Amino acid sequence: MAATVARQLVPAPVGSVSLEDGFWAPRQETNRKVTIPFLEKKLRDNGCIDALKLEWRPGMPNPPHIYWESDIAKWLEAASYSLMTHRDPALDRTLDEVIGLLAHAQQPDGYLNAHFTVGAPGQRWTNLRDKHELYCAGHLTEAAVAHYQATGKRSLLDVLCRYADHIDSTFGPEPSKRRGYPGHEELELALVKLYRATGERRYLKLAKFFVDERGHQPHYYELEAKARGEVPEQRTGYPWDLGHKFDQWQAHLPVRQQKTMEGHAVRAMYLLSGMTDVAMETGDAGLFEACQTLWRNVTGCRMYVTGGVGPLSDGERFTTDYDLPNDTAYAETCAAIGLVFWAHRMLQAELDSKYADAMEQALYNGVMSGVSLKGDTFFYANLLAVDPQAPYFKKRQRLKPYRQPWFDTACCPPNIARLIASLGQYFYSEGEDTAAIHLYARSSAELHVARQKLSLRQETDYPWDGKVTLTVEPERPARFAIVLRVPGWCPKATLSLNGAPVRLRIEQGYARLERTWQRGDKMALTMEMPIQRVYAHPRVAADAGRVALRRGPLIYCVEQTDNGSALVELALPRQARLEPAFEEGLLGGVVTVEGPAIRLLEAGWDDQLYRPRRSRGMPAHFKAVPYCLWGNRQAGEEMLVWLPEV
Repeated sequence: MAATVARQLVPAPVGSVSLEDGFWAPRQETNRKVTIPFLEKKLRDNGCIDALKLEWRPGMPNPPHIYWESDIAKWLEAASYSLMTHRDPALDRTLDEVIGLLAHAQQPDGYLNAHFTVGAPGQRWTNLRDKHELYCAGHLTEAAVAHYQATGKRSLLDVLCRYADHIDSTFGPEPSKRRGYPGHEELELALVKLYRATGERRYLKLAKFFVDERGHQPHYYELEAKARGEVPEQRTGYPWDLGHKFDQWQAHLPVRQQKTMEGHAVRAMYLLSGMTDVAMETGDAGLFEACQTLWRNVTGCRMYVTGGVGPLSDGERFTTDYDLPNDTAYAETCAAIGLVFWAHRMLQAELDSKYADAMEQALYNGVMSGVSLKGDTFFYANLLAVDPQAPYFKKRQRLKPYRQPWFDTACCPPNIARLIASLGQYFYSEGEDTAAIHLYARSSAELHVARQKLSLRQETDYPWDGKVTLTVEPERPARFAIVLRVPGWCPKATLSLNGAPVRLRIEQGYARLERTWQRGDKMALTMEMPIQRVYAHPRVAADAGRVALRRGPLIYCVEQTDNGSALVELALPRQARLEPAFEEGLLGGVVTVEGPAIRLLEAGWDDQLYRPRRSRGMPAHFKAVPYCLWGNRQAGEEMLVWLPEV
């Protein structure tokens, strides 16, 4: 184990990256023009924003909910990121209005939560485990930092600094303070953002306290339950607890002792993001080693091929290694977003393509499936197999096999909006003498490397094509390194500089070229992008005898629209030749995968359920589309990611 860990790279500022491609740029435009205004309307129609006026009184309908501030905050954050790339005076004024309401709702001591101010006065900080106060504070803090970076205004930042000061005066190891920590993690990473924005080390110290205190004895959640007059043993035996008390909240053990990722998947990803941030800022190698241990467990044993995490709908949680069912997969959109956050942070501490590969896998698949091409309907859960007649669809709103405009718990829509609005920072990072390119798209970026401004320009048709040309424009000639990720899915790559081949020097999955760079230098990275058959670990029972298809970063699926009903009867011959084809008029322009298949016949079965002979098969043809785009043509139809291989 290294003696210390540090933040080696810094993500490119959101406003310094412009995405101009055919995959991400349209999604960002839809996010800006459709999704962000749509979210504002929903938040107003549902009473979330008006709740900040603190006019609700007992007996009135629609009381302020415990997590409404988090929904408002994620929308504010998304809108702020949007202002970084597109000037919009009307949106700027709207944010000022809502920020004014937040300032109005703030109490004299700095506290800010409408539910506990007018809905449950006197109950502040009495149930950290379940009531989301610190979670809401975290999202408000992230919004405040984003708004400050976008506009230079301190209006929201000052409000949240006052709130953070109040929280700091309430929680900590001192005898006069509570030794509690968030039931829904989020504030840990937000406090590090606030520290970086303000330079106030108390915020970093508080984030470290929340991380380190978690899971220690005497257990805080038991103490607070007793203080509420509850018997803890009666309240913590939730049906989704799988053997470890408090594992739903990742509080069954101190974080450095946890070896497997347990509990609520979104909370887990936010906790790990905060742990990584704290480790980098404090040089805590032991804490970073704990993150690496849990990284191996999540990505090696508990992650879907789409980058989704958390298979169980009850508790929205992790279960056991290799438990990855397809037709009941929960794989919440927020959890995949959280994985992107965590992977991105690990990447800044340790430049290793395994983090960028997972970030890309989640981003292109398990995240982007969560919002429609039109930008106004969403998936909460991201299934990998859909039979619309399955009975569980009738019972659970969040497991519907079609995207919906809103949810009873509406965390996913504003979460995906803030990610799409801030996408540029995930493509590039900068170091003192290094420029890193993690993701590929036609784009331009301005970084600060070698004590000067460095402009980079990508030309590519990624993710449909694997050739990337990078034009390098330093202000003056200087020596530094440019590193480009060679994805784990790529079987072969070549690199050239100014038209001449260069020997590929790969370090931890990145092609590295260090030299004195001149204005106009061009690098060309060509990555083979074959259609690949992907197989699951033998212990993943749900995928035994099945195969998934991948081309580049995209996982593919078959839909009823292209292949007819009863997809369960469709099988892929092991030696079938698979062909890619670009279809400009389909789903905004996509590469599909087509080839021969076998359709198993029902003929001859009559009224038998079992018999000692296989079904006969007839030749068929199949067509697969990127998983992230499924359900955009006909809602509520069949879909499959994993096909039987015969």
